[in-house]
Amino acid sequence: MSLWTTGASDTQRAGLTVSSFLVAPGEPGHMLALIDPDSDFADTVELMGVAVAQLLEWDHRTLAEAFAGLFPAPGGAFRLGEWTATEWGPRLVGASAWVGLRVVPDAPRDVGWSRLLDCVIEHVELGEETVPLVHRRGRYQRPR
Repeated sequence: MSLWTTGASDTQRAGLTVSSFLVAPGEPGHMLALIDPDSDFADTVELMGVAVAQLLEWDHRTLAEAFAGLFPAPGGAFRLGEWTATEWGPRLVGASAWVGLRVVPDAPRDVGWSRLLDCVIEHVELGEETVPLVHRRGRYQRPR
């Protein structure tokens, strides 16, 4: 499970839990994601042109639910975690891996009920993954 975030200030930030994404290797590499076209994230990432995609761990279940709009987050979902600013947007402190992305201009398009977001990978940081957050058949599961 991943969390995609964008924005340069507290008033401009947006994020979305994304389970449908693909890393396309190449030079440059791309990340493709299916996002909710009606989400604040969809509007803000098109405006900003950059995003951070971070992998979530089992301990981030509540955060994932809040960014998906399924868990109450008084004051906003960003209050549920610690964040650091990057040139691509806010990054969750403690995420096991994250990438800085630049949206391919004029690339977002509607696919079924989703919007296909195509991004060039500009930065990658990989850490040690302990217990990844896995979402299967409508619920979170611990990997075996």
